[in-house]
Amino acid sequence: MVYCIRSKEGTQTIYTHLEVTELTSDIFDFCSSMTDEQDGRARELIERAAAKWPLRILHVLSDAGAPLRFSRLMERVEGISQKVLTQTLRTLERDGLVIRTLYPQVPPRVEYELTPLGRDLLMQVVSLWRWIVEHLDDFDACKAVKLTATADA
Repeated sequence: MVYCIRSKEGTQTIYTHLEVTELTSDIFDFCSSMTDEQDGRARELIERAAAKWPLRILHVLSDAGAPLRFSRLMERVEGISQKVLTQTLRTLERDGLVIRTLYPQVPPRVEYELTPLGRDLLMQVVSLWRWIVEHLDDFDACKAVKLTATADA
């Protein structure tokens, strides 16, 4: 059971009713048909996608709407180092989420763009991302309560 606390335009509204969310027993049925190997691979992909930079890079590539050169990505993904961007792009390419195109010219030109799989992943993550952003105040309130309780103890 969850209390609904929503913020709207800087004001906080607390609904007095209780929202009941039922997780039906069949919601995770797809897991029972997975092998241990598939489960492990799925968890690895979730961990890699949820790391610090991959979703940000996919978001930037999506916003660009066209292939981006490495240097343009560096400019748009604030705070990332060249090394980490290179490593993350290699991982995203290996996972099939990004296409790397090398143009044979001097100096070489490399561009990156989302694959259909990368675009689909980003679309699936958006609802979770939006939910988290909408509930940041709730998370902060819970954290504040916990810190207060710890300080009082």
